[in-house]
Amino acid sequence: MNNQTENINNCDFTSDLQLKGFKVYQINGDQSKIPVYSRRDFYKICINTSKSIIQYADRGIETDGTILFFGNPIIPYSWETISGEYEGYACVFTEEFLKSKERSEALHESPLFKIGGTPIFSLTADQKGFIDSLFQKMIQEYETDYAFKDDLMRNYINLILHESMKMQPSENFFKPKNASSRITSLFLELLERQFPIETKDQPLLLKTPQDYAQSLAVHVNHLNRSVKEVTGKPTTSHITERVINEAKALLQHTDWSISDIGYSLGFEYPSYFNNYFKRLTGTVPKSLRM
Repeated sequence: MNNQTENINNCDFTSDLQLKGFKVYQINGDQSKIPVYSRRDFYKICINTSKSIIQYADRGIETDGTILFFGNPIIPYSWETISGEYEGYACVFTEEFLKSKERSEALHESPLFKIGGTPIFSLTADQKGFIDSLFQKMIQEYETDYAFKDDLMRNYINLILHESMKMQPSENFFKPKNASSRITSLFLELLERQFPIETKDQPLLLKTPQDYAQSLAVHVNHLNRSVKEVTGKPTTSHITERVINEAKALLQHTDWSISDIGYSLGFEYPSYFNNYFKRLTGTVPKSLRM
């Protein structure tokens, strides 16, 4: 299996993104050529042909064939290729790069990037050929000295966005209209915006349903009823699952002490974090580092 884990130490790639706010590149079977970007800062569009398992938020999605994927920096995801080969193209960009003076809607409100949106599309051969051609043009233009290259790149990205939105009936992109759906959508978005944890010095601010209700200016009973009605799970379950997922990520992918991880997640004492983690996972935090 090929794990498409992008190398966060690729300094050239990261510095290029920080300087220009945009990068386009080709993906192939050499996983060393797949770079990493900060999931908080950058959006990603990727066309990929392979058999893969994508862990997106709390969902596991299996793909086989050509798919178009939209990565949101506030929603954690990982990508594992289980076929022998994979190929495609990708681009990453900041919201500031894509925005124009005429564009008022935030990217996280886009039906392709928002919480509960559609991040993955299966492509036909014709759709693959068209999207591939757009990426190939971006790569060609990226290497030129054309004075309005950034505007051209934005046009290509927006074309991909609009072509993707045409792949599903427009009713799937309507914003929720009833009060329960609206408050649940706002809660889930606010929950995801607390993550990822990037510093151990600033503990998690919102930890309880009451905290979220206060931030959303609603009564906690109304929030709890709405979330349970729409998702089938209590508000506390969503918060708990997200905290545990972040705890596992920090334990596996940082060198922070267990005490620091617990503090960053809002636990004042290490024993509180250890007991909480063990109660919910059946194992102690230290076991993820063995």
